[in-house]
Amino acid sequence: MEVVTIGTPQLGDRSYLVHDGDVALVVDPQRDIDRVQAAAREAGVRITHVAETHVHNDYVTGGVQLARESGASYLMNGADDVAFDREPVTDGDEIPVGSLTVRVVAAPGHTHNHVCYVVSSGDEQAVFSGGSLLYGSVGRTDLVDPDDTDQLTRAQYNSVRRLVTEVSDQAVLYPTHGFGSFCSSGPATVVDSATIGDQRRDNHALTDDDEDHFVGTLVAGLSAYPAYYAHMGELNRKGADAVHLSPPESLDSSELRSRLRDGQWVVDLRNRVVFADDHLKGTVSFEYGDGTSFTTFLGWILPWGDPLAVVGSRDEVEAAVRDLARIGIDQPCVAVGDRPEQLVEGHPTQSYPRAGWSELLEEQRADREPMVLDVRGDDEYATAHLDGALHVPLHSLLERMKKVPHTRLWVHCGSGYRAGIAASILQRAGHDVVHVDADWPDAADAGLPVVSDLSG
Repeated sequence: MEVVTIGTPQLGDRSYLVHDGDVALVVDPQRDIDRVQAAAREAGVRITHVAETHVHNDYVTGGVQLARESGASYLMNGADDVAFDREPVTDGDEIPVGSLTVRVVAAPGHTHNHVCYVVSSGDEQAVFSGGSLLYGSVGRTDLVDPDDTDQLTRAQYNSVRRLVTEVSDQAVLYPTHGFGSFCSSGPATVVDSATIGDQRRDNHALTDDDEDHFVGTLVAGLSAYPAYYAHMGELNRKGADAVHLSPPESLDSSELRSRLRDGQWVVDLRNRVVFADDHLKGTVSFEYGDGTSFTTFLGWILPWGDPLAVVGSRDEVEAAVRDLARIGIDQPCVAVGDRPEQLVEGHPTQSYPRAGWSELLEEQRADREPMVLDVRGDDEYATAHLDGALHVPLHSLLERMKKVPHTRLWVHCGSGYRAGIAASILQRAGHDVVHVDADWPDAADAGLPVVSDLSG
């Protein structure tokens, strides 16, 4: 048995191709199935089965299309109400895939109908756990319905404890979530691989023998999650159409000018430093690049379904179109150019200053009483924040914009990335901003007054 991992770090997820050298099973494929198909070609195997562990909340599955194009059986819990053909499975089912045996294990918790797949080849076992048992933690349990969270958390606790009794300690664990996905919860472990035995030793769902304590701790630790999640389940139950990953034809100057004039969302993909120095008036900054959370934050912050155009280099635009398709934003309009200000001649450009913690400290010491806007999450702010800072999490900035004072705002986050997005949105709305492009841990070292809501 060989397992090929297809990672999607932009969303914090992994898909898997598991094969015997001849035929293959694909677990939880992302929507851009060409990556899975390429992996199968490279391995010289034929995809005969596609399996979903659950109806996903954080991305649009490629399972429907992959099964159709491959002529594969599409495995999914028969209790899930979906609008497409699939091979319904239930707890205890065993499905042969070449020389491999795939056993279905019910694992409710992340969703009501979640299942795991245990793949065996002789004494070798691999556990594909989806959003159930993760590295060091479990999937979050509040995405289905707030009224179901307690019930699902208890189900999660018991189902993962049952799962580990179904396999050996040497079985290798392959979760879908837990690599930065907001579908994970609790103290996830930053490791690249683990066995069931490792989880018995380290996973809080397996080491905490008090169910009530586990439930209370997990629920208390749940933080906000992206707004676009509300649309993923519906798309996945319906079955998404085939996706077109090539960008559409670039907007011409007049079309782009019209969108900016009408106040539509035009997203600049360039580095936030370059954007701050010079950008088209009315555009917002969502820096694209390795290690950024472009997809998550764009889908979270901008109103779902609003007209959207992305502006950047050819490579940036192509990558952004692929990433956005994964969360159901298909074929946004694009404008290709390394210098967006040249795309619309005569359209005004803007800039705003960037600063570090030392510049902010100088403002405070000069008694200029700078207004600091902290756009980090509630949990980050509660742990530690600048004394006197106004707190508006980035994901709620648009809805709370009217409450943001019209004075110069020194905008910061944890690293500068979210603050760059916030600064651009605030400037678009007419605010005077300074982008504090600095790492949060350095604020106290710079001499700024840091306080906590957790003290005492």
